[in-house]
Formats: sequence, C-alpha cells, structure tokens
Amino acid sequence: MSIVKTIDPSTISQPELHSYLLNAVAPRPICFASTIDLGGNVNLSPFSFFNVFSSNPPVMIFSPARSGRDNSLKHSHQNIKEVPEVVINIVDFPIVEQMSLSSTAYKKGVNEFIKSGLTEIPSEKVKPPRVAEAPVSFECTVSQVIELADTPGAGNLILAKVELIHINEKHLDELGKLDPLKLDLVGRMGGSWYTRASGSSLFEIPKPIRNKGIGVDQLPESIRNSTILTGNNLGRLGNLEKLPSLEEVEQIGNDDEIRMLEKKLNGKPEKLKKELHWMSKQMLESNETKKALATLMYAEKVG
Repeated sequence: MSIVKTIDPSTISQPELHSYLLNAVAPRPICFASTIDLGGNVNLSPFSFFNVFSSNPPVMIFSPARSGRDNSLKHSHQNIKEVPEVVINIVDFPIVEQMSLSSTAYKKGVNEFIKSGLTEIPSEKVKPPRVAEAPVSFECTVSQVIELADTPGAGNLILAKVELIHINEKHLDELGKLDPLKLDLVGRMGGSWYTRASGSSLFEIPKPIRNKGIGVDQLPESIRNSTILTGNNLGRLGNLEKLPSLEEVEQIGNDDEIRMLEKKLNGKPEKLKKELHWMSKQMLESNETKKALATLMYAEKVG
C-alpha cells in the first residue's frame, strides 16, 4: 500500500508551498499577456495561473502573483491598473523559448517584444499590441482586478472579457475549427519544465455528454477485479450505454482469433480467460470498446 504524505500549508514556507502547488497542478495553459501603461510603454509577459472561465460572456482570468522573493508587483498588473486592457496570446511550441525569455525581470519600461524578438502587431479594439507569431490572440478589456493579499506569492486575479479573437488560419481544420493536432500548444509544469501537446501525447476520450454510461459498478465483478485491465480501461467500458446482448457475446466466439486461442488453450480455462482479457485491453486501446466488452463477457463463460 502506498504511503500518503499530508501537509498543512501553514506549516511550510511559501517557496515550498509554491513548489508543491505548481508541480501538482499541471500542466497549466499559458497566458502570454501584452499590456501597456499610460506612457505608452509596452510589456509582454507569460503567466500560467490562467484559464477560461466563461463563454457567455467570454471571460478569461489570469493572475500576475506578487514576487515570492521581494513581494513586488508584476509590471503587467501595474499596467492593467493604469490601462485596463490586455491581449492574451496563446503559446505554441515554435515560440516557447522566446516566451520564456520574455519572463526575465527586466526594468519597467523595457519592451519584451524587442528583447524576445517577437513581432508587435496593432490590435483593433484595445491599445496593447498582439504577438504576430501567436496561433491565437484574444483582445480583452479588464472588468475587475481582485487582489487576494499583500503577502509574497499572493495572486492578483485579472478578469478579462474577450472583445475580439484573432486566429492564424493554418491552425484550422477543414470545418474551420481549431485543430489540436495543428496547434502544437505547450503547457507549464513545475520548476523549469514544460509539456508539449502534440504527437502521441494527444489522445481522445469519448465524452459522456449525450449518452449516459452504465458505470463501472454495472460491469461483472470479475471484469471489475481484472488483474489485466486498468482503471482507465474500466472507465472506458463504463461509458458504454448498455451491456452487450447474449447474441453479441455468442457471436464473439466465432471470431477467428478467439477460436484459434480456444483451440490452443483447450483445457486451460483460466489461462484462456487471462488471454481474452489481454486481447480486450488491446481492443480498448484501438477504440473497439463494444467489441472489447463483448469479449470480456465471453471470457466469463469460458473461464
């Protein structure tokens, strides 16, 4: 049995708590925020305390936290209090190094577009410019700033209403929708670590929105207690709307591969059942969920 470490946040230092929070709550999307002060000085800085919280109205929230070292406020926070507007640029892999460079603690008034080598492009509805290289940019007006505390590490929630969206069309699919496979986005992990949302790291799970899955509790006990299937496998099976019929289970027995397996393991029911569970696991990994459950139900008969 695994050992659980329990921590009371009030008993450890702010840097320790910061590390636990950021390593555990990850990956986090990155708000690459461009802002401007009353003097017209542009700032560009990334924040991973960020997400979208409403689609009607379209509202995003990010938090430029106070420095854990000297309790200073971020220039983005200061700029927004002067000019309550921001462009939230989305970060993909081709600009991740330049995004990281822009997080350098330059003096106020230094333009991180210039330091990072990224391209300013004028916005249409707000004063701060947007990042030309970003796959998606959101022009936003700021409706509220919620300052959570005045202590080191304290967050400052910026509520940003989306006024205009800019999308580079090369990231769209044939239906005009954003394509996760084309976006190649990055997410923030703890410390200096990031993750890349591309290739084999992307996977699909059928969402139980229009159907009501039977649930893991409705699966036969021997399937629930399988030593082969994982919790993820059981969750996928539980998302089906009904158990296979007796006819569907019987039909699985006519599968050539299963018939060969039965012939090979004749007189070894437990071994056959185990092999059928392995076969079902492979079916689940190929998104053949109904066939996998029918195979598992068939294994109930032969095991």
